[in-house]
Order: sequence, then structure tokens, then C-alpha cells
Amino acid sequence: MTLTDKALSILAFAAYHALASGEKVRDVTLADGAGHRADPQGVDELKDAGLLTVEGDRGRLTEEGEATLDRVLGAIRAT
Repeated sequence: MTLTDKALSILAFAAYHALASGEKVRDVTLADGAGHRADPQGVDELKDAGLLTVEGDRGRLTEEGEATLDRVLGAIRAT
């Protein structure tokens, strides 16, 4: 599967939180109320790929989404 940069930006943000906290990230904030929003096209792409479910301003990675995030983290750690 090839994801656009818009979708990858959401996974990169989740990866940042996982690296900064040292905890597994499953939920992501899609709009924080302070003007920061995940790209709507990226959100739709992740939903269409079965990687993310959305409820309001929150997204939850599916099992496949978590596995994809783990691959992103692996690529970052391999650098």
C-alpha cells in the first residue's frame, strides 16, 4: 500500500507521540481546538485504507493501522 504525504503526516504525528511518550499510540487527535487539524484528505485516505476509524475529533487506529504505525516507527528507528 502506498500512502500520500497527507496520510503519512497523521502517522508521523502518531509516531512522534509514541517516541516522546514511550507508550503505544492507538488514538489520535484530529482537531485539537487550537487550530491544528489533521489533513481531511489524509484522514479519508486512512479511513478508506481501513487504517483509521473516526469519531468526532478523534481517530482510532485499527489493528492494521497500528501495524502500519509500527512499520513507520521501525523505519524511523532504523535511521
